[in-house]
Amino acid sequence: MTQTDQSTPTPPLPPEQGPELSTDILGEPWVARRIDVTVNEQAAPGADHAVLVHQRAAVTSRGSAPRHARAVLYLHGRNDYFFQTWLADAFLDAGYEFYALDLRACGRAGLGHPCPHDVRNLRVHDEEIGEALRIIQEEHGHHCVILNAHSTGGLQAVIWAADHPGSVRAITLNSPWLQLNSGSLVRSYGSAYVDLLSRRFPEREIGNPSETEAHKTARLAAQASRESALAAGGSVADLDLDSISPGPVEDDVYARVLHQRWGGEWDWDLRLKPTPGFPVRAGFLAGIRRLQREVKHGLGLKVPVLVCCSTATGGQDATPEEALRSDVVLSVEQMVERASCLGRDVTIRQIPGGVHDLALSPSPAREDYLSTLIGWLAVRLG
Repeated sequence: MTQTDQSTPTPPLPPEQGPELSTDILGEPWVARRIDVTVNEQAAPGADHAVLVHQRAAVTSRGSAPRHARAVLYLHGRNDYFFQTWLADAFLDAGYEFYALDLRACGRAGLGHPCPHDVRNLRVHDEEIGEALRIIQEEHGHHCVILNAHSTGGLQAVIWAADHPGSVRAITLNSPWLQLNSGSLVRSYGSAYVDLLSRRFPEREIGNPSETEAHKTARLAAQASRESALAAGGSVADLDLDSISPGPVEDDVYARVLHQRWGGEWDWDLRLKPTPGFPVRAGFLAGIRRLQREVKHGLGLKVPVLVCCSTATGGQDATPEEALRSDVVLSVEQMVERASCLGRDVTIRQIPGGVHDLALSPSPAREDYLSTLIGWLAVRLG
């Protein structure tokens, strides 16, 4: 990086009329900006917008340089949305303006949608990612942008970067979903079945083979409550928490150990990130498998990539104590294996005591992740 890159941001090119910003659900100083997208009924039925979240101070007066030359765009995982403000604080303290994009049909953009996260071709998100980057670079004046992404968002980020070389300066991944969490036989034959099913019934729910009857009953009850309220003209945002998130059942250990409602440390909005989670549908899983196969064949990324994950895979039968120091959602061994397929400049850092979303890990693993992230960027970008 040159000295100019670090100290003299490019003055933004403000639009003729300023965008409409509303106070975000996180409260000030966070604001939300709706990004309208082209409806694609085959790829993401009924989804017409995404939501870009950032601090109000990211928007400067006409002709003024942004407060930070560099910026980061965060992409969330499945059954998720941006709420990790302490992650944003770490980037802001390190001199990066922070932006988060709730993709179409997901998170904030999924409120009122009949089937949140029903996205059957993840490349449909290219439109809102491209528009978010345009806003960050052209309207807000940030010439150096990195992607930070979690789980499914990690898969989305590396595919985007491979399809759009030169669009970002670096990629940092938090437990990316690069491979299906199962054996090779199940991945091969299961993928063929899902591909076939998705062509005729993309909306069909795909069962988890390790799901207990209690979990299935709770998940279906939550889904029925959501669909009943929507059919009556309501909105997901208006639903009662007890109806859409009856609480984690015996095998839903991840939410049980993390959310404040059940004694955990974190308080996310259960309307946007419910438990049991939104159902996985055939079209979505087939789309995931298509992109994961692309990763397996090699993406050849030209930018530096940091892959962070836990040191341990917990699995569905993990105890609460194990769930607080391991990844109970994906296999860390598979993440490490697939990381080598991303490009030639890939750094792998495993965080002892980390959970699936490393930003939600207990201390000191959370601080270890954040310092690893910021330290790696300092070395690689200067």
